[in-house]
Amino acid sequence: MSDLKDNNLEICRSKYLAEKVIFVDGLGGCGKTLFSRLVSTFNRVELLNYSYEIEFICTLFYLNKISKDAAVGMIQLLTDLKLYDSMQSRNINFRPSDLSSVWRTANKWKYFRRLFQKGDEQTIKRITKEKPILSLTSHNILGFSEPIFSGLKDRVLILNIIRHPLYMIIQNHLNMERLAVYNNPRSFSLTYSYKGHLLYSWTKEWKDLYIKSNAIDRAIYYMVKLTEIRDSFIAKNIKLNNQILSIPFETFILNPQPYLEKLEKFLDTKMSHKTNKVLKDQNVPRKKIGDGIPLAIYKRCGWEPPEKLLTEKQELDKRRDYALSQGASKDAMNALDNLCQSYEEKIWSP
Repeated sequence: MSDLKDNNLEICRSKYLAEKVIFVDGLGGCGKTLFSRLVSTFNRVELLNYSYEIEFICTLFYLNKISKDAAVGMIQLLTDLKLYDSMQSRNINFRPSDLSSVWRTANKWKYFRRLFQKGDEQTIKRITKEKPILSLTSHNILGFSEPIFSGLKDRVLILNIIRHPLYMIIQNHLNMERLAVYNNPRSFSLTYSYKGHLLYSWTKEWKDLYIKSNAIDRAIYYMVKLTEIRDSFIAKNIKLNNQILSIPFETFILNPQPYLEKLEKFLDTKMSHKTNKVLKDQNVPRKKIGDGIPLAIYKRCGWEPPEKLLTEKQELDKRRDYALSQGASKDAMNALDNLCQSYEEKIWSP
């Protein structure tokens, strides 16, 4: 068994396979899945893949439970392994109902063909020749992405999806109700012990506030705190601006073309003939922001079609009323209103 005298060993990886990696990132309910599917239709971009292991590594680094060289080395290794496996159709999701299912991708037959292609060294040769772009979908990783940028350097891009807080409040409230059940075997979030409570990693800066808050207040403070951490990271790392592209969900949904052109430049690749099909499947462009598709999973997350007679402003007001109806405190509502005001002043206003 290793002892402390080995701690001066530095984890490193000298070679890499993944020449370009894109993370599609954002808060719960921001629209990551739509953008992940869309990005995967661009030439050379792989099927969306959830990056739970990399999220765990960034979390452990944030909690000071893993050294930076270990975090960096693991991220370098995992991105290469994910690409290597994807190019052989290993670990591909074949569940038809899942949002990450191969059946929902525009290039599904490519992954079936790979099942019967030669692997091993032939896979390395195909990666070198085809230059695939690894596509990873993550949850709120941008604010904690220091080890990602340190490990992948200029090979990594983060597509930061942002959305009006009131369009995310219901899903995040439902998430907080689910997360309150700590013995739920379907909970795969890292937790730590504090004052007799099990808390989630993202509560580190507001532990006591989290403990005393109800579910709707937790949802509000979660959006506020995670937005602050994300925006602080961006502000402190201006040199990374060309590797981070922020897209507001609302303006994209109403007028996607300018952002599609930005994505082509960002990824340094072109849209394919499949791109417009995914846009059509997602009802983009839309007349109203909430005119999504009625998938069961979206309904479980609180989505419902917009009311025909309501304006966008009234749709937002309805969601603010929802927060009040769920018992949001005065302090939490003030925090929510300030977050909304900031978004409307800087990004999009109905």
